[in-house]
Amino acid sequence: MPLHPANSREHVPPLCIFPASKDLSGEDHRKSLITVPSCYEHNSKKSKDDEFLMVSLAGIIGNNSIGFRHKFGKVDRAVRRSSMRLIESVFLKKKHYLIKTKDNDFLEVIWGTPDHQRLINCFKHIAYGLHFEFFKKKFNGEVKVLLGYLHSKDQSNNNFVQFIKDRSAIDLEGQAKNGANPEVFYYQFTEPDQFGLYMLHLRFYGGIDIYISLIPSSVKMPRSLGFELMNKGIPTTITLADKEYKINDEN
Repeated sequence: MPLHPANSREHVPPLCIFPASKDLSGEDHRKSLITVPSCYEHNSKKSKDDEFLMVSLAGIIGNNSIGFRHKFGKVDRAVRRSSMRLIESVFLKKKHYLIKTKDNDFLEVIWGTPDHQRLINCFKHIAYGLHFEFFKKKFNGEVKVLLGYLHSKDQSNNNFVQFIKDRSAIDLEGQAKNGANPEVFYYQFTEPDQFGLYMLHLRFYGGIDIYISLIPSSVKMPRSLGFELMNKGIPTTITLADKEYKINDEN
């Protein structure tokens, strides 16, 4: 496959994630946005993924007021322009609910199964861009994404996600929060561990957490009995400080 020249710049994360001042009563959340080298052909192909990611993130319950207002501004306009096809692209399965607010209004809430793989692909792309921005070089290796903001019916999976969150909080302590618009988005890298592995933490709209492990191609993955047992579906307990996390526990 021929390589395309980097003849343009690409926003990382996508520009549409950041509300325009016209939608937020003049608030400017597009200051000093991150851009990395790209090509015109690539940028044109990913525009639909950018809108997909915006719609997937901005309307999540638990976001800060910026995410909430972005949902009822640019996001809703994009959904209407697509004749609701954007919503269809976000969820593989979904149900609609009406929730009564304290002001006696009704708020429509969609609860469902998002397109996990498309989300993961979007965040992988962001990870490569941020690695280039932060370290000034391309990342060569394997990228694994954990969507820390989604709740599963599988309590074992929820326990594992909670373990990653708690462990990440320890590893990220004291690490800088990078990004000029932290109420919309910021990112953090951990220091490499003894095996050369490190993690990237993304936070959107004050409450959406993504955890991305970066495994350089030069690193040989360490063997972990605990993780091998987990991957084989065997009940396993992970201990961190004074907390226990039960994985593959059928009780």
